[in-house]
Amino acid sequence: MVSNREPCVHDLHDDGTVSVRHPISGLVTALDPVVRAVGGTWIAHGSGSGDRAVVDERDRVEVRDDDGGYTLRRVWLSRGEERGYYHGFANSALWPLCHLSFEPPRFTRSDWRHYQDVNRRFADAVVAEATSTRPVVFVQDYHFALLPLYLRQRLPDAVVVAFWHIPWPTAGRFARLPFKEAILEGLLSTDIVGFQTAEHVRNFLDCVEALPDAAVDRCAGLVGRPHGTVAVREYPISIEWPSRWAESAPPVDACRTAVRAELGIADDARVMVSVDRVDYTKGIEERLAAIQRLLARGNATAGRPVFVQVASPSRTRLDSYRRLAERMRSQINGINTWFGDAGYQPIVLLDRHVEPSELVRLYRAADACHVNSLDDGMNLVAKEFVASRDDEGGALVLSRFTGAALELLGALLVNPFDIDAVADTIANALTLAPDEQLRRMRAMRAQVAEHNVFRWAGRLVADAAGVRDVEWNARIPS
Repeated sequence: MVSNREPCVHDLHDDGTVSVRHPISGLVTALDPVVRAVGGTWIAHGSGSGDRAVVDERDRVEVRDDDGGYTLRRVWLSRGEERGYYHGFANSALWPLCHLSFEPPRFTRSDWRHYQDVNRRFADAVVAEATSTRPVVFVQDYHFALLPLYLRQRLPDAVVVAFWHIPWPTAGRFARLPFKEAILEGLLSTDIVGFQTAEHVRNFLDCVEALPDAAVDRCAGLVGRPHGTVAVREYPISIEWPSRWAESAPPVDACRTAVRAELGIADDARVMVSVDRVDYTKGIEERLAAIQRLLARGNATAGRPVFVQVASPSRTRLDSYRRLAERMRSQINGINTWFGDAGYQPIVLLDRHVEPSELVRLYRAADACHVNSLDDGMNLVAKEFVASRDDEGGALVLSRFTGAALELLGALLVNPFDIDAVADTIANALTLAPDEQLRRMRAMRAQVAEHNVFRWAGRLVADAAGVRDVEWNARIPS
């Protein structure tokens, strides 16, 4: 497994001790239980202040518990590499290019060179860790679009699967990328390219067809390449079921009592929780505008609701993210000042890292959860909330512009750009009748249980096992 984000981070403290932190990340939430179950090696960027303190002479550390384990191999990046590859090309060029947001992508040749160099560095790590000439390599997300090409050059018999977690843009948007041919060449050096939705598959194939030597069978989702056939498929990602964090959490009633006491929330207050990285694609500012609209109406049906916003710091070296965090805090302060008093604050902000065990307690304590993404690949917060509610209670308010909205049909769907409608739906969610909560939540839990991350991984592994079959490659488009 290859990803930029590591599944656990080791932090070094002033007293010399080292602690483990689990990042808020849909990728980690989904993939950790899979790799834990099957074993292998996970290669990732070592970003924690204590990461070097715990690895061996080969930059490895074992990640194990009662559910299994794997080897974590860390790759070290210089400050310049991290700035150019991660903050630069990956998150100032590809991220805004792929999301329908209002942050323009920025392309520079220096960032592109760092992106190429870091992809080669990770290819070196894969080759070093491979125990055969035909390893199965799962490449994760937009940080490593070139990695499959570099692997194909050095391990021509490897089975390479790339999964793109975020949206894939339309051909018109993708054409703005100066290095578009190289990105496509990298991804088409795989055996399988996976996306979250059928729309993303169609967009990708539209881009591939613009290549001069493209050989595409759109009906079968196949692209002919010199090394063989590349399958381009929809694989909606999910989470583990049952959730180990939910299984070890206190009962729902205990969570409701404890969380309200810890956060200073009245026992009878309706509570809605939102969990986001501080990112302009997550619709945080739009959510706050809807909350302000709801409170300004004085909606008596919801009483004096409290909105718990978990806002995990993200990409703080980028100006756009720092400005977003400042605007978010300013909005929250204004709402609390205008609508709050000595005994009531409408919004509780947790702008810090929150461990998965604490998130599950928040999900179980809440009357509703709100996912307001302006554009998203899947969004696993919605599925985490559903998995945590073994009482079959609570309401989910979910943006239509998430992959999860195609699956969680029991959610209350919203257009995050329609502020008044979002305000109405929040009020509805906070006052939803118990029997209606039960009906909707039961349907969503059945969906997540049936289509869990192990089923997702099983489909990918089964397809990867067949990529060298004669029948598969006989279908190369002419």
